[in-house]
Amino acid sequence: MCLAWALDRYERVETLGFTYGQRHAVELAQRPIIRSELAKRRNGSKLGADVVLDLPALESISDTALTRETEITFAATGLPTTFVPGRNLLFLTYAAALAYRRGIATLVGGMCETDFSGYPDCRNATIQALAQALSLGLDTHLEIETPLMFIDKAATWELAGKLGGRDLIDLIIEDTHTCYLGDRSHRHTWGYGCGTCPACELRAKGWNEWQARTI
Repeated sequence: MCLAWALDRYERVETLGFTYGQRHAVELAQRPIIRSELAKRRNGSKLGADVVLDLPALESISDTALTRETEITFAATGLPTTFVPGRNLLFLTYAAALAYRRGIATLVGGMCETDFSGYPDCRNATIQALAQALSLGLDTHLEIETPLMFIDKAATWELAGKLGGRDLIDLIIEDTHTCYLGDRSHRHTWGYGCGTCPACELRAKGWNEWQARTI
């Protein structure tokens, strides 16, 4: 979604992924498929380099349901056990360092505080504070764009329709992945996943609400 959004707005778009021992590592296998399909459908000439950074230290210091075979539940803090402390902060810091080398002044992320499962590093205040800190630390102006920040999952599906019509929606259903358990054996109307983890439930809820709005 964010890649399609960026391709509509910028003359050159590069992509960056991270591997940190996540249980849903299937998302990494889907990345080149999504890039290739979007390049065919939408301003492919704008699509530049792709980099995947290995962050094994994040797994070693995390004890979460995204990096361990443990139950997805809520911790004593009130946060879900899928919360990986510092993950988005680290991702964006590495992205900023790479962008600095490449002369890129804008990062685009899919963080959302409307239905964000309680992750504090998905809040707009967090992201914009980090953008300011990175700008100061790199001594250059850096923006972090988050086109999904203030919309829910139903509105995200609606945005996909506005950006690319049924073609983009079908691509999201068939090739993107959000299931925390990495399940691509079960196909639902909204895409692949176990259907019971928080990510699947949130995606399904958004899909159903969007479908109800379009009737």
